Amino acid sequence: MKITRSREVYKSKIFTVREETAVDPSGFRIERGIVRHAGSAVILAVDGRSRVLLVRQFRLPAEKALWELPAGRLDPGEKPLQAAKRELIEETGYRARRWKKLAAWWPSPGYVSEKMHLFLATDLTGGEATPMDDERIEIRWFTKNELSAQIRAGKIEDGKTLTGFLLWQCRP
Repeated sequence: MKITRSREVYKSKIFTVREETAVDPSGFRIERGIVRHAGSAVILAVDGRSRVLLVRQFRLPAEKALWELPAGRLDPGEKPLQAAKRELIEETGYRARRWKKLAAWWPSPGYVSEKMHLFLATDLTGGEATPMDDERIEIRWFTKNELSAQIRAGKIEDGKTLTGFLLWQCRP
């Protein structure tokens, strides 16, 4: 497939919306409205007691506060691991000495170009969080059992958190 037409219809500081057309050599054609996003880094921070660090913040599209793994958008020119390190410090104040990439996935490839990159962060040291001006973030450590119970009870609704926890539990 080759993109033959692309027109920006909306731009914000986080993403753009484009109307695009793609055609393959046989003439098969796809037209879509696409949310173009730079991608994001997701951090599964695990301490020496195997607890997972989650952040809670109000999410306007969900119209409520959600418990989530720390995460954030890749800045222009930034690599996923750089973004993960920056976001962990900004949102929680923690720094990790060890980083391991666990996975990358497209959360909704039907209309969003965002690719999420999940990193396991361990050997943590605390510090002072520096959230963005429009963020009010609460942090809390969850044991595996607490987090699993929250998931089973439907209290964890964020997709990257569900995915990250599952991938962590399935690793060798």
